[in-house]
Amino acid sequence: MMRATETLYSEHRLIEQVLAALETGAWLLAQDPAFNPQFFITATDFIAGFADGCHHAKEENILFQAMIDVGMSQKGNPVAAMLHEHELERAYTRGLRAAAERLIAGNQAARAEVVQYARRYTALLRNHIGMEDQIVFPIAAELFPPEQQEVVWKRFERAENET
Repeated sequence: MMRATETLYSEHRLIEQVLAALETGAWLLAQDPAFNPQFFITATDFIAGFADGCHHAKEENILFQAMIDVGMSQKGNPVAAMLHEHELERAYTRGLRAAAERLIAGNQAARAEVVQYARRYTALLRNHIGMEDQIVFPIAAELFPPEQQEVVWKRFERAENET
């Protein structure tokens, strides 16, 4: 396994902790109208800042691009599927935040939407993480010669320092 994907694996474990909290928050909100919907704003801040802004950016702009650069087709492969799912995750995150904001503003009908978006997002991302961990990252490790692994690692470090 290459060092760059080890970083992404570790980040997945952190993201999974937030997914567990988001699942619990959705359950609590569905059961208890007094549950503070601000929790979902905080969760979407984490998702936008870390899960998407840092983690997905490294995957999309560095790892996936490097996989294509060494010969993986841009269509009909796991990378194309992962990129599509990143877009769905962004849409769910926007929907979750908008519904949480409406709920905070007093629109009680938004409660069901918050729960629904949180559940959709967590289900999608749990499956997505499994696909990356079990399929995409092992493919990357096989595709990259050692010198390419080092290049990807250095790009990750640079991206982390910039964000």
